[in-house]
Order: sequence, then C-alpha cells, then structure tokens
Amino acid sequence: MERAAFMLMADSKGAIFEHPALRMAGASGMHPVAPDPATIMPLPPYAKLFYLPGRDPVGLDPKTGRPMTLRSFRGRRVSAVAAFLPPGHLRLLLPAATPASDVRPLPLWAYSAVGWDGEGMVAPFMTLDSTPRWSPENYDDREVVPAVARFRETYAGNRLLDHLARCALEYHCFAAKNLFLGRWEAPLPVSRRCNAACLGCLSCQPPDGCAPSHERIAFTPTVDEVAALAIGHLQRAEDPIVSFGQGCEGEPLTEVDLLEESIRRIRAATSRGVVNLNTNGFSAALVRRLVGAGLDSIRISLASARPDVFAAYHRPADFALSDVVESIAAAGDTGAFTMVNYLVFPGVTDQAEEMDALIALARATKVRFIHLKNLNIDPWHYLTAVGADRWPRGLGMDRLVERLREQLPGVDLGYFNRWTFTTGV
Repeated sequence: MERAAFMLMADSKGAIFEHPALRMAGASGMHPVAPDPATIMPLPPYAKLFYLPGRDPVGLDPKTGRPMTLRSFRGRRVSAVAAFLPPGHLRLLLPAATPASDVRPLPLWAYSAVGWDGEGMVAPFMTLDSTPRWSPENYDDREVVPAVARFRETYAGNRLLDHLARCALEYHCFAAKNLFLGRWEAPLPVSRRCNAACLGCLSCQPPDGCAPSHERIAFTPTVDEVAALAIGHLQRAEDPIVSFGQGCEGEPLTEVDLLEESIRRIRAATSRGVVNLNTNGFSAALVRRLVGAGLDSIRISLASARPDVFAAYHRPADFALSDVVESIAAAGDTGAFTMVNYLVFPGVTDQAEEMDALIALARATKVRFIHLKNLNIDPWHYLTAVGADRWPRGLGMDRLVERLREQLPGVDLGYFNRWTFTTGV
C-alpha cells in the first residue's frame, strides 16, 4: 500500500516541517495537481531544500482531494517549500504555492515539488541520466586548491586562468574544477556580450529580476590565453572536452573571430579530444565557419520550439527561432555532433503543442542528442512571462520523455554531454 506524502511548509526562520493532514501537491504550470504515487521517490543524494518566502503553500485535502492554501499554521506565518534535484534527475512537478503579487523573483534554481512520507523527504521525479563524472563526491576542494596553485605557476599572467580559478573556488563550478583536476569537460568562457536577454540568464539580470548566480567575465581573453589552456587540457586530460559558452559569459558567437582563430590554433597543436560550443545559435553562417575551423560538437540552447514561447523566454535582439533552427540543421549538415540543450519546465514543455513542435524540429534538423535540462528560474516569473495562465495543465513530463522516445528513435535523450558520442569512440 502506498504511503501518504504530506505537505511541507516553513516558518519565517526557515524551519521546515510537515502538515499533519494535508497531502503533498505539485503543480503543472499554474495548476495544482496530485502527484502520481508511482513517481514519488525519496530525494536523491545531494538534493537541496528551499523555503519560498512570500509564497503560500498549497496542499490537498485528504478527503476531497481539493487544493487548500495556507497562510499560517498554529499561529505561525508559513511559506512553501521546494526541492532542487541534482543533475540527471528530471522534475515532474513544480512546487504548489500561491505567490504574493509584490515578491521579487526567486534565485535561479530548478524548484520541484517536495513532501514528507513519514520517513523522509520525497519528490515526484525520474532519473534520466547518471554518471559519476558530475557527482559532487568527485570534486573535493582539498584536491582542487593545490591544483589551482600549480596551474597559476604554469600559466602565470593568463587572465582566463585566473577567472576560472575564481569559478572553481568561489562559485564551485564543476567544469572549472575539471580543468584544474586534469580531466573530462573544461570551460572556455570568452564573451562579455549577448544578443538575447533570457529570463533565466545566469550572469546578467535587471535590478528587479532574478538574482544572477554567476558574475559575467569582465574581459575578452586573447587567442593566446584561450589556446594555452585548451591545448594543455586536450593534450593531457582524461577524456577531454573543452567548451565555449558558459554560465559566466554572454553569447560566444558574438566573438566568432576569436573563436575561429582559437579553434584553428588548438587543432593545429592537437587532434585529441573534443572542441565543443554551447550557444544560442543565432547565426547558421557563423556556425559553419566554426565547424570549418575544426569545431567538433555544438549544443544549442532552446527553451521552446514554439516561436511565441521562445521569444518570451529568450527575448532575442536580432534573431528568431527560425534562425536557431537553421543553425541546428547547418551544424549537422557540416558534420558536427549536434545537440539541443532543451530547457524543460512542467506545464510548459509537456503541452501537446510543444511536444509536436519539438518533434517536428528534431526531424527537420536531424539533431543527434537532446539534453533535457530542468530550467532554473522562479516558476511564477516564468509562467507569467510566457502566458501560461491561459493554458491547461500539461500532459506530464514523463509522457514527454515517453513520446520523444517513441517518435524520435534515432535521437538520444539525456542530461550530460557524452564524450563517446562526440568522438565516435
């Protein structure tokens, strides 16, 4: 028999506790729903809990199943609680809550429904992908700190190295730590500029927006600075990938001349490993230039395959979804391993129209891999921006995965970059 999962709430000091009667609710877009009991599992290791000030928790009446909103409990003002699932786990529902009208957007995390089943914290999710390469236990700062010191001696005066040292030690960026630990995927941020104003941008937000989680790179590195780090990593690291396009920068394609010359310099020195680009894909012509210079793989970020939702989230300055689709197709045509970094969100991505649009896009462009990434953003900020208050509840994120696997049998789904895919090993 299924154990009941109870609603969680928090007091004004952040102490989290369960309601003795109300059941856990989740939300599909703006709609409170009861989670499917078959999807409710204990929180995985390294999950985080958040309390959400200014958001009243919503639970389900155990007798009627109807949603109930609480503002206080036993004399205490209460707020909603959410979980953040570690990478590789796909959230199926948002936290059920009612936000006040005057609250600032929450910090940039992927907030998930969470409850208490009498033994521990539980959430509705599915494990989409798994690899020890991105697991926190493999990123021990006792190893990273001395490695950074050694790199600073080797690459003295390299500003990009100093920037990435801060990313590793202050922001705890796993990719930056990989550089210093001599393994796997390492970052190469280059751009201070961007031609979009994405709602969930990690490094640039308006004063009344979400608090940025990264500080954007404050300089444009030289080809020498980029190539020195990239060549060293590709020549010596285990299963090496170097990636342009990081959370601490703008759009790397705005520095296409720097990228092109850097890639040529890198590939003149070594054929080992993978040179990857993460981008918004605003120009197919620029993508072709970089593949011609030696780019191996490209991952193009996309919050929606529908033009109106795409525009509402990405807020592009001088390009449209059609340009991005052209870039995806161009990358595949020129031989690069082509991926879509699909930013998924319960109640938005699992709309029937969205599923149809993504399947059509994937078939038209022959994309090889779709990353299903939980979108880090305040749920109500995003839902309001895309007009989701007018939409029905979604069909279910698990149904999205099921349908993609049915309709796109030649496309791999996952969360993490695949070194073996991109190298053909």
